[in-house]
Amino acid sequence: MGAFPPPKPAGGEHYLRDRASKKFNVIQAVALPELNGLTVPNRYGELPLNDNDPEKPNKRYFEHVELVVDLANSLGLYVGVLPTWGDKVNRKWGVGPEIFTPRNAYAYGEFLARRLRDKMVIWILGGDRPCENETHYAVWRSMAEGLRKGDGGKHLITYHPMGGMSSSTFFHNEPWLDFNMAQSGHSARNIPNYEMVEHDYSLKPSKPCLDGEARYEDHPINWKPENGWFDDHDARQAAYWSVFAGAFGHAYGCHDVWQFYEEGCEPVSHARTPWRNALSLPGAFQMQYLKNLLESFPMLVRIPDQLIILNDAGGGAEHAQATRGADGSYALVYIPTGREVSIALNRVFKNGVAAYWYNPRTGRSEALGELDNSEKAFKPPSKGPKEDWVLVLISRDAERETLFPLG
Repeated sequence: MGAFPPPKPAGGEHYLRDRASKKFNVIQAVALPELNGLTVPNRYGELPLNDNDPEKPNKRYFEHVELVVDLANSLGLYVGVLPTWGDKVNRKWGVGPEIFTPRNAYAYGEFLARRLRDKMVIWILGGDRPCENETHYAVWRSMAEGLRKGDGGKHLITYHPMGGMSSSTFFHNEPWLDFNMAQSGHSARNIPNYEMVEHDYSLKPSKPCLDGEARYEDHPINWKPENGWFDDHDARQAAYWSVFAGAFGHAYGCHDVWQFYEEGCEPVSHARTPWRNALSLPGAFQMQYLKNLLESFPMLVRIPDQLIILNDAGGGAEHAQATRGADGSYALVYIPTGREVSIALNRVFKNGVAAYWYNPRTGRSEALGELDNSEKAFKPPSKGPKEDWVLVLISRDAERETLFPLG
């Protein structure tokens, strides 16, 4: 989640076209970014605000923001717009300064929403910070009200919390919060983000939820290179765990890309790969395999269901996560390390089942054959720390989806 890149010719178009080609559908970007975003101008020499006053936005800066949004939209991409990073409200460890009050947050939200009211955008408040006092709550509520005023309520709004938290902690019952966003973060391998999703999924009133910042590919684990680096398996694991636990989507991130790191620049938190090269890290390709898989089946009947796993679902790296169609048409089980699982087929299916192994590393599948609906043990084609597989089970009574990628 970096600042808005220049649309032409300095790389922004290249970045957006790459993400569109890999079937991403939302790009997150920050209008008032974290790292000296108020005092360092964009590449055209423009600062976002006059006198650091949210009620005095620089028109030329926001013309650039609008150009980038238009370019993304032309490629079929929504933009998840963070009006500001959270350090401008609650500085914590950031640069700041804290510039927002309830009054100017409303004015700034209305201004930004009027500019982008007819664009394909999603509003994301918060910016990696918690609410710790009534002023923080008042600022975000006022900004949400301003956004609603400016765009007439045309766009969804959520809140991006700090690591280990969810928007539900602060705003679940707020009428402006359309869906919950969690951040499982970057502190360790195998963070059980499925637990965060399970929590938010079960809340009342019901709201959609997702992990909006899971372990970034090529990010040093817990920000320390001596711990190693998150790789494509870490990114896949987080995505499948959260989506199969009930999330309605997932945010993939790459540590080098969000900051547009280039050789000769000062890296943030040990970035090491030039961003143009990092665009092609394997995890970025593999997110579309998850999308292809889910879109092969009826999505609006999909529910999480761990009860179909008869043996221990496991913890840590071994944890298996299951989802299925509530109509009994299909079930999917993600197995991160290729261990054997036992499945209660009769919990989902009335009659026969067609079974497949789906490889989340390649997007290819292989048929296991047709089975009855009794309890069965399934042993994946390979086993190991990064040998993840998805067991795909399809009812023989349901209309077969032709989109499922066979072969």
